[in-house]
Amino acid sequence: MSHSTAMDGAMKVKGVEETIEEMLIRLDEFCGVTDVIRSDTSQILDETIPLIKAKVVEMHNIYAKVDKLEAFVKMVGRHVSFLEEQVLQAEGNHSTVSHAVRKLLQFAAIPSFKNKHTPSAQHTYDLPKLYRTEDYFPRNYVGTKYQSH
Repeated sequence: MSHSTAMDGAMKVKGVEETIEEMLIRLDEFCGVTDVIRSDTSQILDETIPLIKAKVVEMHNIYAKVDKLEAFVKMVGRHVSFLEEQVLQAEGNHSTVSHAVRKLLQFAAIPSFKNKHTPSAQHTYDLPKLYRTEDYFPRNYVGTKYQSH
């Protein structure tokens, strides 16, 4: 074997060794990246996902409370509308009756009617059965200032 052939062989071997060394470095970097991915995946599976599940359950409870509160507000709105109609009706009835009584007294020729106060017919009003806030929000209800600790 000649000297140049041996040198060519040595250079080839050195080139192969450098290539192998470069591949080993890249393989080591790849293993480091896969270890980071495994660690992150483990953290996600063991810590993050259970926290997310707990928050989802908590949000479902909040959504249920919001739905109940929405239904309560609608019910209160219906009661308010009903009472408002009754107030308007009572005001209308009262103004009609008092106007008629005033007219009657003005046209009466007998002075004693003008001086005497004639009590109008007492109309009693029975309050309709309404909701009780305490039934929906008891004193120990979570989130109220009356909550017992």
